Amino acid sequence: MQKLLVFQSLWGMERLRFEERELTLAEKVGRIAAAGFDGVTDHFYDRRHVTPLMALLREHGLRIEGQVFPRSVDELAPALEMATEFGCHHITIQADVCPTTVAECVPILDGWQRLAEQAGVPVYVETHRGRMTNDLLFAMGLLDAFPALQFTVDLSHYVVAREINLPVRNDIDTLVGRILDHGWAIHGRVAGSHQVQLELSFPQHRAWLSQFENWWAAGFRSWRKRAADDATLAFTCELGPAPYAITGADGRDQSDRWAEACLLRDRIKQLWHA
Repeated sequence: MQKLLVFQSLWGMERLRFEERELTLAEKVGRIAAAGFDGVTDHFYDRRHVTPLMALLREHGLRIEGQVFPRSVDELAPALEMATEFGCHHITIQADVCPTTVAECVPILDGWQRLAEQAGVPVYVETHRGRMTNDLLFAMGLLDAFPALQFTVDLSHYVVAREINLPVRNDIDTLVGRILDHGWAIHGRVAGSHQVQLELSFPQHRAWLSQFENWWAAGFRSWRKRAADDATLAFTCELGPAPYAITGADGRDQSDRWAEACLLRDRIKQLWHA
């Protein structure tokens, strides 16, 4: 049976508003496990960090989405070696190389896919500002030239980068739908036309929350048609600290990101079962 896994971003556990001190890694992992998440998303390129992290995750029965930031084909290899050794639900690439033409991107994407196939590890490229996939229209060109491209979908970046407004135009919605049809994992936060991360609990942001829920539900439906009967889809609650989080005059978050991550987890599970 196909199954949804809801992960929590360890980056999203940094500098939480109501904590008197920064939580230790063990405390963060323990809290995530106690809250009923299925796993975590975290950096997966430094063995000195990955080894103790994986020990904690095994202790709590959690899985991991590994994040990497390669600037070349070969820079993906160490993460794949650790994924083979420790186990990893999938690797998400934030492609930290930004050629100006699609033609220059294709050999890099092809190289990453080849390494992933050799290692037997699922590898997806994230839709993210400041990366190869920076722009929604450029991503269309990547899909035209490399139809096998598989995404970790984070639509917040495209809402901001293209200043998408509500109601979303039909032509834009069609492009977003194409992104979702190539999505094999999802990173969840809610953006607006000019902010990459809106507070989920604020009433003025309900329209954007509703729009993102509609997109995520469409992504679920698309994935369920494409994925194997026993596949698992990872959705990461990724509410990051400032400067992603909007802060007040005191420099602190305006909302409780941990509480909002748990709220997002519950809403996502409801969407999936619906």
